[in-house]
Amino acid sequence: MTPLIAIAAEAAEKKSAEVTDWAGRIGWVAGLLLFIAFVYWLMRQGWKWRGSLQSDLPALPAVPETAGEAKLTLGGRYHGSTTAGQWLDRIVAHGLGVRSRVELTLTDAGITVVRPGANDFHIPAEALREARLDKGIAGKVLAEGGLLIVTWEHGGTLLDSGFRSDRAAEHTAWVQTVNSMISATEGIAR
Repeated sequence: MTPLIAIAAEAAEKKSAEVTDWAGRIGWVAGLLLFIAFVYWLMRQGWKWRGSLQSDLPALPAVPETAGEAKLTLGGRYHGSTTAGQWLDRIVAHGLGVRSRVELTLTDAGITVVRPGANDFHIPAEALREARLDKGIAGKVLAEGGLLIVTWEHGGTLLDSGFRSDRAAEHTAWVQTVNSMISATEGIAR
């Protein structure tokens, strides 16, 4: 038992060293905070630069006063817009890069996109090109078929806009209805 008492006494005598170099620690913390702020500033500058590259994109269509009777509605999230077929080429001009809550309404006039805290816009029926289910858009990847992607034309550029419903079962109805609207519009145009 004597060795155990000796080990216990020795352990009781050991203490952690006193912190005496506060200036050095404060310097490291300040340096780390400056580095984080610099990286954030660089990210912000990249976002602004991308917006200036996309400045040729015209202003978004405004939400019409009377769009007609709603065929479908969807509540969920707007995940962003990209150049069609380029799921990582995010469009940031006119607030299209801002993720937000969304309320979609499909009418004969098109899709009304209402985003609290971000710019609302309207996708006219004649601008719609396709609706499909996909798994990713602009840095957001979900399970296969987890995103409703609407392809539309704006200012001569094809865009993919990604939406996720609060109830994923709604996606299929949206794809079928939007694509049938497009087919009907193409039939009338011929």
